[in-house]
Amino acid sequence: MVSTGEFTGLPGSVAVSHLSVYDWPAVDGVCGGTPHMHLTCSEAYVVTGGRGAVQTLTTSGYEVTPLVPGTVAWFTPGTIHRLVNEDDLRIAVLMQNSGLPEAGDAVLTLPPRYLADPETYTAATRIPTGVPVEEQERFARTRRDLALEGYRALRDADGPEALAAFHRAAAALVRPRLTEWRERWRRGAEAAAAATGEQLDRLERGDVGHLAEAVVRAELPSAYGKFGMCGRLDVYRAD
Repeated sequence: MVSTGEFTGLPGSVAVSHLSVYDWPAVDGVCGGTPHMHLTCSEAYVVTGGRGAVQTLTTSGYEVTPLVPGTVAWFTPGTIHRLVNEDDLRIAVLMQNSGLPEAGDAVLTLPPRYLADPETYTAATRIPTGVPVEEQERFARTRRDLALEGYRALRDADGPEALAAFHRAAAALVRPRLTEWRERWRRGAEAAAAATGEQLDRLERGDVGHLAEAVVRAELPSAYGKFGMCGRLDVYRAD
């Protein structure tokens, strides 16, 4: 456990990535990323350039939110989302829980036959490393198109059962990793909140010692151009 007085992660234990949304056209003529859902994390988009939209699907229905420079859009767990690139869409992505959305908390909207067990799902979604960029792109495009197949079925379904079934399948897929996720939360978001509580307690006692422990950190991305779910990513360490 991180000491509450030592937490130095990004504010609130968020994580940030720079995203250039895929400009690959899909079968519906729309360019963009892979529809997916997070189960325990909220996510926010700060649009830094270009133009596009995010399509979302929840139990409240289907919506399209335009994205232009200056837009800040965010959504909570359970929101199926698909980024659409209309003109060089670039986004700074803010992620809850120390970047857990890019570290496992995401289930792509694959057709049900791929959601039956973790092995089948992983085989359909993993992008191999140690292969040429062109090969990685081929895998990324293939899984995007497969997720769009399932996404269209969910969007066009009559009644709530198809979406409810996807929720259940997604929960079953991630269940083996929940212990790992809980530890990440404890080291990050829980520790960050506890640090604030401790600082409030100190100030109430007239103790300003933590102010003498101030630190400054700055980082460049730890990786550039990774193939993500929605586009190419420049990522930062989450710790």
